[in-house]
Amino acid sequence: MPTLAIVRHGQSLWNLENRFTGWVDVPLTEKGREEARTAGERLRDMSFDVAYTSRLSRAQHTLDIIIETAGFEGVPVIRDEALNERHYGDLQGLNKADTAAKYGDEQVHTWRRSFATPPPNGEALKDTAARTLPFFDRAILGDIRQGKDVLVVAHGNSNRSIVMQLDDLDEEGVLALELATGIPLVYELDADGTVRSRELHDR
Repeated sequence: MPTLAIVRHGQSLWNLENRFTGWVDVPLTEKGREEARTAGERLRDMSFDVAYTSRLSRAQHTLDIIIETAGFEGVPVIRDEALNERHYGDLQGLNKADTAAKYGDEQVHTWRRSFATPPPNGEALKDTAARTLPFFDRAILGDIRQGKDVLVVAHGNSNRSIVMQLDDLDEEGVLALELATGIPLVYELDADGTVRSRELHDR
């Protein structure tokens, strides 16, 4: 059975500073680099035929560290904007606590976690899924259907879109879905993409 491993990038500078990041290209922190090394160690016993990541450097750097730590050198890497984090529009760069103080906790929670309500001039998870899932179905599941083992290193919301489809979550179910930085989520799939097992590699 093909394997699909999904990893959210390690902690970024704006994760640390509690800012909305979106498409702004910010670097990993030292903790983020360490999370990436730990993810590589947890994936060391596996092998992958291809890896996918976004066009943002925090995801690419996480993948680079995983490849170096786990000894995956030589694995082809595909970078695509479809796997970018969701665009937070006017909130990008703002402190989350300050934004909640201005607009209210409930409004900010809705912007962050609802499926269909976007922040001003940004994307809702629904919009992120609309660009992420066609690419996932065509490219990533295309490799799975060929029997390939695939590693995906991307972002909280692009990964949530993928997990929502794999786990068959509805709009309410995805609200509670949290993906920690640097923790591999590993699926065993049938060649048609049907999930056979799901395991969080958190220790």
